[in-house]
Amino acid sequence: MTFAEKLKSLRKENGMSQETLAEKLGVSRQAVTKWETELGLPDIDNMVAISKLFGITLDDFLSEKVETAVSKGYLYESKTEYDIDGNKRFDIKLGGAYSLRVIGSDGEKVLVLLASNDIPTLESDFKVKIDDVRGRIDVDIKRKGNMTEARAKESLIIELLVPNQYASNLELEANCNEFRLNNIACEKVEFDGKVQKVFIDSAESTLEIDCNLDMELSINNLKGALEINQISSTSRLTVPKEFSFRSVLKGISNSISYECDGDITEDFSDPDSENVIEFNGIKSELVIAREA
Repeated sequence: MTFAEKLKSLRKENGMSQETLAEKLGVSRQAVTKWETELGLPDIDNMVAISKLFGITLDDFLSEKVETAVSKGYLYESKTEYDIDGNKRFDIKLGGAYSLRVIGSDGEKVLVLLASNDIPTLESDFKVKIDDVRGRIDVDIKRKGNMTEARAKESLIIELLVPNQYASNLELEANCNEFRLNNIACEKVEFDGKVQKVFIDSAESTLEIDCNLDMELSINNLKGALEINQISSTSRLTVPKEFSFRSVLKGISNSISYECDGDITEDFSDPDSENVIEFNGIKSELVIAREA
């Protein structure tokens, strides 16, 4: 378990929101978000304070700190990168994978990391192609040889690093178990394909998810909009206790219900909020649950 995972787990086990933990430590909520999404690590004073707060030795946290800072922990990796020189629209076709993680950066490179603990021949099993065509970056990952989509969905992890300063729109196609967005700041992100779990760790954007599978979605930090489009599906969205949003229901025979502490409750959305959760499609249900 990484430091970020351990911190989030301990916080939830102790019934704390990110805001409550931040207050106890005398830091901002944004700092706690950064620690829990692996965008940064506490300094030694905060590390000591966290250890004392949760009654865990400093050695436990320090060992996780070294692991997180030095290695992502994959046995096999293959990297492809390309320099960007201006604003671009991204068209990204990734095929099958167990996990897709899209991370915004402050740099000027597109970086595609293929990783696995079970596929030692990543470079011969997958071809990564990055094309720069008149204001558009095309990223394609294709299987080669005997590599099957079934095996890719079991064992392949894709991390895509995109420069926030140059990414205007991201259009993604993939078939994966989980899709994670972290530190994204662009006009729009569109995901089209199949996914079971969606994690919005940190994003400032309009996010559109087109998927007809039942999904588990989670928002940690979002400024903007989440648009979910489904047909004959039932999905669940978990939001932080302090997250404010305006809900919009569209489509045919769709419904939105609300839940707190495992119980159905009244609508707790805010019609005046700048953040929007929009549910569209046909004959689908969305449960919006607030974290305890």
